[in-house]
Amino acid sequence: MSVSGAVKGTGAGGPDPAEPSVPASDGIEGGASAERLVLFTDAVAAISITLLILPLVDLVPEVVSAHEAASKVITEHLAQIWSFLLSFAVVANIWLEHHRAFSAMKVTRPLMVWNMGWLLTVVVLPLPTEMIGSFGARDRFTMVFYYAVLLANLVSRLGMMKILNATPTLIEGDGPGARRRIGGMYTESYLNVLALVIAFALALAVPVLQYYTLVLLVVPPRLMRLRGRSAGQKG
Repeated sequence: MSVSGAVKGTGAGGPDPAEPSVPASDGIEGGASAERLVLFTDAVAAISITLLILPLVDLVPEVVSAHEAASKVITEHLAQIWSFLLSFAVVANIWLEHHRAFSAMKVTRPLMVWNMGWLLTVVVLPLPTEMIGSFGARDRFTMVFYYAVLLANLVSRLGMMKILNATPTLIEGDGPGARRRIGGMYTESYLNVLALVIAFALALAVPVLQYYTLVLLVVPPRLMRLRGRSAGQKG
Protein backbone atom coordinates (compact mmCIF):
# COMPACT_ATOMS: atom_id res chain seq x y z
CA MET A 1 0.00 0.00 0.00
CA SER A 2 1.26 3.48 -0.84
CA VAL A 3 2.04 6.09 1.80
CA SER A 4 -0.52 8.42 0.28
CA GLY A 5 -3.21 5.80 0.89
CA ALA A 6 -2.31 5.70 4.55
CA VAL A 7 -2.29 9.50 4.78
CA LYS A 8 -5.86 9.63 3.47
CA GLY A 9 -6.96 7.46 6.33
CA THR A 10 -5.18 9.47 9.01
CA GLY A 11 -5.31 13.04 7.76
CA ALA A 12 -6.45 16.03 9.80
CA GLY A 13 -9.93 15.89 8.29
CA GLY A 14 -10.35 12.21 9.28
CA PRO A 15 -11.22 9.34 7.01
CA ASP A 16 -13.86 9.73 4.34
CA PRO A 17 -16.96 7.92 5.60
CA ALA A 18 -17.77 6.93 2.02
CA GLU A 19 -14.51 5.03 1.69
CA PRO A 20 -13.67 1.74 3.42
CA SER A 21 -11.15 1.94 6.21
CA VAL A 22 -7.56 1.59 5.01
CA PRO A 23 -5.05 -0.42 7.01
CA ALA A 24 -2.03 1.37 8.37
CA SER A 25 1.10 1.57 6.21
CA ASP A 26 2.98 -0.87 8.40
CA GLY A 27 1.45 -3.72 6.45
CA ILE A 28 -1.03 -4.91 9.07
CA GLU A 29 -3.34 -7.59 7.80
CA GLY A 30 -5.98 -8.54 10.33
CA GLY A 31 -8.88 -10.94 10.59
CA ALA A 32 -8.85 -13.65 7.96
CA SER A 33 -5.20 -13.08 7.03
CA ALA A 34 -4.06 -13.77 10.58
CA GLU A 35 -6.30 -16.83 10.71
CA ARG A 36 -4.92 -18.16 7.43
CA LEU A 37 -1.36 -17.69 8.67
CA VAL A 38 -2.12 -19.65 11.84
CA LEU A 39 -3.84 -22.43 9.88
CA PHE A 40 -0.95 -22.62 7.42
CA THR A 41 1.57 -22.73 10.26
CA ASP A 42 -0.38 -25.46 12.05
CA ALA A 43 -0.54 -27.51 8.84
CA VAL A 44 3.21 -27.24 8.21
CA ALA A 45 4.00 -28.14 11.82
CA ALA A 46 1.64 -31.14 11.62
CA ILE A 47 3.29 -32.37 8.43
CA SER A 48 6.76 -31.91 9.88
CA ILE A 49 5.98 -33.78 13.08
CA THR A 50 4.45 -36.58 10.99
CA LEU A 51 7.56 -36.86 8.82
CA LEU A 52 9.59 -37.68 11.92
CA ILE A 53 8.10 -41.16 12.07
CA LEU A 54 8.74 -42.09 8.43
CA PRO A 55 12.35 -43.29 8.94
CA LEU A 56 11.07 -45.68 11.62
CA VAL A 57 8.33 -46.93 9.29
CA ASP A 58 10.97 -47.60 6.62
CA LEU A 59 12.75 -49.93 9.06
CA VAL A 60 9.95 -52.50 8.84
CA PRO A 61 10.60 -53.67 5.25
CA GLU A 62 14.33 -53.71 5.99
CA VAL A 63 13.78 -56.12 8.90
CA VAL A 64 11.40 -58.22 6.81
CA SER A 65 13.87 -58.46 3.90
CA ALA A 66 16.61 -59.53 6.33
CA HIS A 67 14.30 -62.30 7.67
CA GLU A 68 14.72 -61.05 11.24
CA ALA A 69 12.23 -61.14 14.12
CA ALA A 70 9.68 -58.34 14.31
CA SER A 71 11.07 -57.31 17.69
CA LYS A 72 14.29 -56.26 15.93
CA VAL A 73 12.42 -53.20 14.61
CA ILE A 74 12.53 -51.93 18.18
CA THR A 75 15.46 -53.60 19.88
CA GLU A 76 17.98 -52.98 17.06
CA HIS A 77 17.02 -49.37 16.40
CA LEU A 78 16.82 -47.73 19.81
CA ALA A 79 18.95 -44.78 18.63
CA GLN A 80 16.44 -43.93 15.87
CA ILE A 81 13.54 -44.28 18.27
CA TRP A 82 15.24 -42.02 20.81
CA SER A 83 15.94 -39.35 18.19
CA PHE A 84 12.30 -39.54 17.05
CA LEU A 85 10.97 -39.07 20.59
CA LEU A 86 13.39 -36.21 21.20
CA SER A 87 12.37 -34.28 18.10
CA PHE A 88 8.68 -35.08 18.58
CA ALA A 89 8.84 -33.46 22.02
CA VAL A 90 10.79 -30.49 20.65
CA VAL A 91 8.39 -29.82 17.74
CA ALA A 92 5.33 -30.27 19.97
CA ASN A 93 6.72 -27.80 22.50
CA ILE A 94 7.70 -25.10 19.99
CA TRP A 95 4.34 -25.43 18.24
CA LEU A 96 2.47 -25.00 21.53
CA GLU A 97 4.51 -21.89 22.34
CA HIS A 98 3.88 -20.50 18.85
CA HIS A 99 0.14 -21.20 19.06
CA ARG A 100 -0.04 -19.51 22.45
CA ALA A 101 1.51 -16.33 21.05
CA PHE A 102 -0.50 -16.21 17.82
CA SER A 103 -3.92 -17.15 19.19
CA ALA A 104 -5.31 -13.60 18.92
CA MET A 105 -3.33 -11.05 16.97
CA LYS A 106 -3.00 -9.11 13.74
CA VAL A 107 -0.28 -9.85 11.21
CA THR A 108 2.36 -7.58 9.70
CA ARG A 109 4.87 -8.29 6.97
CA PRO A 110 7.85 -8.54 9.42
CA LEU A 111 5.85 -11.00 11.51
CA MET A 112 5.15 -13.10 8.42
CA VAL A 113 8.86 -13.11 7.52
CA TRP A 114 9.87 -14.25 11.01
CA ASN A 115 7.06 -16.82 10.97
CA MET A 116 8.34 -18.26 7.68
CA GLY A 117 11.80 -18.51 9.20
CA TRP A 118 10.28 -20.34 12.16
CA LEU A 119 8.46 -22.71 9.80
CA LEU A 120 11.67 -23.38 7.88
CA THR A 121 13.36 -24.62 11.04
CA VAL A 122 10.39 -26.87 11.85
CA VAL A 123 10.48 -28.35 8.35
CA VAL A 124 14.27 -28.90 8.48
CA LEU A 125 14.25 -30.57 11.91
CA PRO A 126 13.44 -34.08 10.61
CA LEU A 127 16.76 -34.06 8.72
CA PRO A 128 19.09 -33.80 11.76
CA THR A 129 16.69 -36.11 13.59
CA GLU A 130 17.28 -38.82 10.98
CA MET A 131 21.02 -38.08 11.10
CA ILE A 132 21.06 -38.70 14.86
CA GLY A 133 19.51 -42.10 14.34
CA SER A 134 21.82 -42.97 11.42
CA PHE A 135 25.17 -41.54 12.56
CA GLY A 136 24.67 -41.92 16.30
CA ALA A 137 24.14 -39.43 19.11
CA ARG A 138 27.88 -38.91 19.51
CA ASP A 139 28.49 -37.59 15.99
CA ARG A 140 29.73 -34.02 16.51
CA PHE A 141 28.55 -32.54 13.21
CA THR A 142 25.05 -33.97 13.68
CA MET A 143 24.88 -32.51 17.18
CA VAL A 144 25.98 -29.06 15.97
CA PHE A 145 23.46 -29.22 13.11
CA TYR A 146 20.62 -30.18 15.46
CA TYR A 147 21.42 -27.42 17.95
CA ALA A 148 21.82 -24.87 15.15
CA VAL A 149 18.33 -25.65 13.81
CA LEU A 150 16.84 -25.32 17.31
CA LEU A 151 18.68 -22.05 17.87
CA ALA A 152 17.37 -20.65 14.57
CA ASN A 153 13.87 -21.67 15.65
CA LEU A 154 14.13 -19.91 19.01
CA VAL A 155 15.67 -16.80 17.47
CA SER A 156 12.81 -16.65 14.96
CA ARG A 157 10.28 -16.85 17.78
CA LEU A 158 12.18 -14.18 19.71
CA GLY A 159 11.98 -11.93 16.65
CA MET A 160 8.21 -12.35 16.51
CA MET A 161 7.82 -11.74 20.23
CA LYS A 162 9.97 -8.62 20.00
CA ILE A 163 7.67 -7.17 17.32
CA LEU A 164 4.55 -7.94 19.36
CA ASN A 165 6.09 -6.55 22.54
CA ALA A 166 7.09 -3.32 20.78
CA THR A 167 3.72 -2.98 18.98
CA PRO A 168 0.98 -4.07 21.42
CA THR A 169 -1.72 -2.65 19.10
CA LEU A 170 -1.22 -5.75 16.95
CA ILE A 171 -2.83 -7.82 19.70
CA GLU A 172 -6.58 -8.16 19.37
CA GLY A 173 -8.32 -6.95 22.51
CA ASP A 174 -5.22 -4.98 23.48
CA GLY A 175 -5.19 -4.15 27.17
CA PRO A 176 -2.99 -4.32 30.28
CA GLY A 177 -3.55 -8.07 30.62
CA ALA A 178 -2.65 -8.80 26.98
CA ARG A 179 0.41 -6.57 27.18
CA ARG A 180 1.63 -8.36 30.30
CA ARG A 181 1.08 -11.71 28.61
CA ILE A 182 3.08 -10.74 25.52
CA GLY A 183 5.75 -9.11 27.69
CA GLY A 184 6.08 -12.34 29.63
CA MET A 185 6.36 -14.42 26.46
CA TYR A 186 8.99 -12.05 25.07
CA THR A 187 11.04 -12.41 28.24
CA GLU A 188 10.60 -16.18 28.16
CA SER A 189 11.69 -16.29 24.50
CA TYR A 190 14.82 -14.32 25.34
CA LEU A 191 15.60 -16.68 28.23
CA ASN A 192 14.99 -19.69 25.96
CA VAL A 193 17.60 -18.44 23.48
CA LEU A 194 20.03 -17.82 26.32
CA ALA A 195 19.36 -21.29 27.80
CA LEU A 196 19.93 -22.98 24.44
CA VAL A 197 23.19 -21.09 23.87
CA ILE A 198 24.39 -22.28 27.28
CA ALA A 199 23.19 -25.83 26.52
CA PHE A 200 25.00 -25.74 23.17
CA ALA A 201 28.22 -24.52 24.79
CA LEU A 202 28.02 -27.25 27.45
CA ALA A 203 27.41 -29.93 24.82
CA LEU A 204 30.49 -28.77 22.91
CA ALA A 205 32.64 -28.51 26.03
CA VAL A 206 31.49 -31.81 27.56
CA PRO A 207 30.67 -34.16 24.65
CA VAL A 208 29.39 -36.88 26.96
CA LEU A 209 26.41 -34.66 27.80
CA GLN A 210 25.34 -34.30 24.16
CA TYR A 211 21.57 -33.72 23.91
CA TYR A 212 20.96 -34.03 27.65
CA THR A 213 21.82 -30.34 28.00
CA LEU A 214 18.49 -29.57 26.31
CA VAL A 215 16.97 -30.10 29.75
CA LEU A 216 17.99 -26.48 30.39
CA LEU A 217 15.09 -25.43 28.16
CA VAL A 218 12.62 -26.35 30.90
CA VAL A 219 14.13 -23.69 33.18
CA PRO A 220 12.78 -20.47 31.53
CA PRO A 221 9.10 -21.55 31.59
CA ARG A 222 9.42 -22.54 35.24
CA LEU A 223 11.05 -19.22 36.08
CA MET A 224 8.24 -17.34 34.34
CA ARG A 225 5.59 -19.35 36.20
CA LEU A 226 7.28 -18.59 39.52
CA ARG A 227 7.48 -14.95 38.54
CA GLY A 228 3.75 -14.96 37.69
CA ARG A 229 2.83 -16.53 41.00
CA SER A 230 4.95 -14.04 42.88
CA ALA A 231 3.34 -11.13 41.04
CA GLY A 232 -0.10 -12.57 41.73
CA GLN A 233 0.58 -12.86 45.44
CA LYS A 234 1.84 -9.29 45.59
CA GLY A 235 -1.24 -8.12 43.70
